[in-house]
Parts: sequence; structure tokens; C-alpha cells
Amino acid sequence: MTAYPVRERHERFHGRMFSVVTDEVEFPGGQVAARDYLRHVGSVAVVALDAQEQVVLIRQYRHPVGARLWELPAGLTDVAGEPPAAVARRELAEEANLRADRWDLLVDLHPSPGCSNEWIRVFLARGLSPADSQFRGEHEEAHLEVRRVPLTEAVDMVLAGQITNGPAIAGLLAAAHARDRGWAPLRPVDSPPPG
Repeated sequence: MTAYPVRERHERFHGRMFSVVTDEVEFPGGQVAARDYLRHVGSVAVVALDAQEQVVLIRQYRHPVGARLWELPAGLTDVAGEPPAAVARRELAEEANLRADRWDLLVDLHPSPGCSNEWIRVFLARGLSPADSQFRGEHEEAHLEVRRVPLTEAVDMVLAGQITNGPAIAGLLAAAHARDRGWAPLRPVDSPPPG
């Protein structure tokens, strides 16, 4: 199925991470309706799993919700031409000071398709070792808490409402499912995007 035609697009706001637009969308039968949404640069997240089946979690302040949330190492795909897998490698090094020998694709998601076109690709990283990263975060990233938690315990944290970050929930549940299936559902990191 292809997208419905857009008669006009009006950009209301343009920022570094996203723009807010109004599209005049033509629906089958000729009806036209305005649809407001965020046009997002996209992002990646990483389920970094060590040999003891512990996952790396990051606790970071998120101003829109006014709280420090448990998340996966993650970042924006905001550099033109940089493949999502390369962004994932960079973010794992910067936020957790780790590198990985094995990379697989876990899951793709559109976290809020009713109001945003954001696409998030979640990777599984295994064979972890120190990255010797010289990255020094600013603002929220200057105060990251990094912890390793058994994957099963992280899933329990999801179900207990202690992890509410969407990509983290999707990644952790997908990793647990893939592990329980002998890693059979994993895809190559360069798999085509959804749709």
C-alpha cells in the first residue's frame, strides 16, 4: 500500500531533532483532511548483552516527562548518510564505553505513528569489551548512570512499570524472546527498513 497523496505541506516548526508539519492529505474518495505530526530524524537503540546475559541500562534525565528513565544506549540518526548500525556502534561507545564483536538487528518500531514518523531500529550487541571512548557528555548525557542488569530482571522491570521508555521495552522483550528461541528470529544489521 502506498501513502495517500499530500496536496500541501506547511512546516510549523523546524528544529534539530524534528519538525512539526501540517499535511493536507487526500483520502480515497477525494476527501481532504489536515494532519499535524512530527517529522523526526529517526534513532537507534542498543540491547548490549554480556556473556552473563546482563543487559546494559542507562538512566538518563528526560525533561518532557520530568524524570530520570531507565533506557538502552541510544541516539539520533541525524548525520546524513550514516547507516543506523554505525550510529548504534558510536552510541554504545559514547554512552556505555563499550564495543561489541557481534551485531544483529532485533526490532524496528514506529513508537507514535499517530503523531510522528519516527522510526527506531533496535540492535543486539554481544561480545562486549571496553571501548576506551574519550566521549564526554553534556547536559543530560553528563549525568548518565550505567548499570548491568540480568536480562530476565530487566524484563521484570518492564512488567513492573520501572522501565517505561518505548525502545527499551521493545528491545528488552525482543531480546528475551530471541534468546528463548535460540537467537533464530534475529536479522542482519543491514536489513531493509520496514515498508
